[in-house]
Order: sequence, then C-alpha cells, then structure tokens
Amino acid sequence: MISMPDGGGAQIRKAAVVVNALSRSGEEAYARAVRLLRELGVPVEHTYALRKPERLPEVVEEVLGEGCDLLVLGGGDGSVSTAVDFLAGGETVLGLIPLGTANDFARTLEIPVDLEEACRTIACGKVVDVDLGLAGDNYFVNVATVGIGAEVTRALSPRLKKRFGTLAYPLAAVKAFFRHEPFSARLTFPEGDHEPVELERLLQVAVGNGRFYGGGLAVSPEAGMDDKRLDVYAIRLGRHRDLLGVLRYLRSGDFINQENVCQYRTRRVCVRTEPELPVNIDGEVVARTPQEFRVVPDALRVMVPRSSTAAR
Repeated sequence: MISMPDGGGAQIRKAAVVVNALSRSGEEAYARAVRLLRELGVPVEHTYALRKPERLPEVVEEVLGEGCDLLVLGGGDGSVSTAVDFLAGGETVLGLIPLGTANDFARTLEIPVDLEEACRTIACGKVVDVDLGLAGDNYFVNVATVGIGAEVTRALSPRLKKRFGTLAYPLAAVKAFFRHEPFSARLTFPEGDHEPVELERLLQVAVGNGRFYGGGLAVSPEAGMDDKRLDVYAIRLGRHRDLLGVLRYLRSGDFINQENVCQYRTRRVCVRTEPELPVNIDGEVVARTPQEFRVVPDALRVMVPRSSTAAR
C-alpha cells in the first residue's frame, strides 16, 4: 500500500497498469513502466498490454470490477478520453503515462512525458480532483470542437501521426483549412450568464475544459481544470484565409485578443449550427449539432506532480 502525503488521504492498495501498445512508444514502454512502478512501491496487481485499442473499455471495466484504487494508463489523449467515461464520478485514481502524439491532458496538468518521471509522479505525487466536460452522454477532458477541428480529425490519420509525430497536427490543419466551408452558429446559455449570440462565417467553435488541445494549441491561457467553467470561443474567418495567422495565435493563446474571436466562460452552452455539423470530442467525432455542453465539477481523480499548480 502507498499513501499520498498531499493527496487528500488517498491510499493505494491495489493498482492496475493498462498500456495502449499501439500508441506511440507503447510497445517499448509497457514492460519498463511495470518494472519501474513496482520498484517505486506501487502495488501493481494487474497488467494489460493492449494491442487492440477497442478492448480498452472492457479492460477498464474489469479493472474497476477488481476494486483497484489506481488505474495507471499508458497512452494518449484518446485513451484518456475513453477511460474517463468509466472513471467519472468514482473513487479510482487515474495515473497517466503519456505515450500519445499530443498529450494535451498531461500538458495541462503538468504531468511529465518522460516515462521514468511519469512513473515517479504516480508513486510520489498528489491526487487532485479535476472537472470534465460533458457533451450529451460523452465526457471529454480537453476540448469539443465544431468546424475545422472535426475536419482536422478526419485528416489526421494514424499513419500521419506515426510518421510525423506532433507535426502531424499542423499538416492536417493545412489540409483541412483549405477545404473548410464557413458556417453560422447560434450559442445559447441555459444558466443565463450570457445573452444568446448569432455568429456567421465561422472557422470553429470550441468548448474547452482543459488548457490545451491539438498538440499544444491553447483553449485559453486562463483555462483551468478545476475552475468549474467551460471556456467557449468562436473564430470568424477574416476577409483573407490567413492560415499561418490563425495557427500562430492559437498556439500562443493570443487569439482571445483578436477582434474576430468571441469568448465566453460558462457552465453550460448550447451550440446550433447551419448546416448541422459533426462534433469532435477529444479527437473523436462522436456527435452532431445541435449539441449541449456542460461542465461536471470534480468528476475525475488524477495523480499529478506535487509541484503542479494546474489543479487543486
């Protein structure tokens, strides 16, 4: 058993390690992670090297059925997004070994991407409660997007990610940008904290829970995973299709100061578009507009470095 000194009294009696062996570096990382965690005193009782990612839901359910206090997940943002559908609202702690291409969830929570340091964080870190976003029945950790985000997802093939790593995102964005058709949207806010808005000639509407998505693009410089709010922004296309300008201020977070960007912070937002469009949730297209999004406060327990200030 290990006890987290700064983790709200969390005691880890039984842990499971689940590694997506098809994620970037996954095959090499599996055996090393299990060995390091055991050397660091983590009570690992169950281990899974998944070569079929579609098995992840049943494996997570099995882990929870075994009464594990800690699920150590080795994978990328897609693996995290799948797992949280089962972990949300429960007591099982998520420990993350970032093995994906973007690792935006880890970036937001300051979880190191180095495997040894990630294992040390799991053994010696602290447990924090973070918010999740909810789109219909689908939880998300990072962001849900309508518009070019879904188009980038379609262009972002596993082969492209494997070959180019994080460079796959801007390459897919270039392809999607020049195919994109502007759309219009109506945003309404059921909590009454903002007036309804009608927007035209849009590039994207994004609803963010985390601070980053798409390999380091900023949802908002001030976004936090424990602030009980979603960060919503809509980008209108200017007269000229300035792709480099859009990518530059998305990466820096300066987009919130641009005149063609509308930004809102809220607990709930409804997005209706013309035409109806796919909704991309943490890199997977799983819904269509119209869609309501809401924040679920303190829905997920996560192990982070003791030095992390990203959540409490």
